[in-house]
Amino acid sequence: MKALSQRRRHPLAAVALLLMGLLITGGLYAAASSVNEAQAATTTYSASDVNEGNKLFVANCATCHGMRAEGSPSGPSLVGVGAAAVDFQVGTGRMPMQMQGPQAQAKPAQFNDEETKQLAAFVASLGAGPAVPDGEVLDTSKGNAATGGEIFRVNCAMCHNAAAAGGALTRGKFAPSLAGVSEQHIYEAMATGPQNMPVFNDSNITPDEKRDVITFLKEIEAQGSPGGAQLGSLGPVSEGLLIWTAGLGIVIAFTIWLTSRPS
Repeated sequence: MKALSQRRRHPLAAVALLLMGLLITGGLYAAASSVNEAQAATTTYSASDVNEGNKLFVANCATCHGMRAEGSPSGPSLVGVGAAAVDFQVGTGRMPMQMQGPQAQAKPAQFNDEETKQLAAFVASLGAGPAVPDGEVLDTSKGNAATGGEIFRVNCAMCHNAAAAGGALTRGKFAPSLAGVSEQHIYEAMATGPQNMPVFNDSNITPDEKRDVITFLKEIEAQGSPGGAQLGSLGPVSEGLLIWTAGLGIVIAFTIWLTSRPS
């Protein structure tokens, strides 16, 4: 017991305990991530979808992402990103990119739904990743807008604005407005983390909580702006600036008009 007590006071004991704690924490995190990926990759595709998707990929995507989606200096590897990432990027027109820039911008989709499904099938066959969500987690009638609003303000509002109107980021990047975005694409963005967005897997935000966020976004979108022009939904800053600018402009114009009148 005395020898054990002496080893416990060894100067390296604290370092050994810290390393052990980091190893255990890292192992648990990796296990949880693997479980989430395995649960996400439940969508099955036919061999025909994978084959057709491969042809589309080689013809339209391989220039940047490599023949087997292994990545290149012009584009990242797509192995393990999952079908959801492909459905989001291709379905919103962000991919294929129109030109190189700080980030891919939304534009009319270049592929129809069937072709998008085939591309997603091919990429999903390369490695496990988030799958395209089913209708259950997209049904906003089952969501809670109040809970979704809380989650959105804590995790998303700092970039997308509290009213989901979007906002500027660094180096020419931006968080887009979420108005008019489909429920499926909102869910996929949370699950895959496109552009500068962090990944919110099921350990961070559960599928039901994602549905609550979507419910909140669709509710504020349906409400519109009953108070008039939104002015970027920036609150008193933009409103005060407009009042000062317009008010001073009117005062200056009125002053010029008065002084220009013949005496």
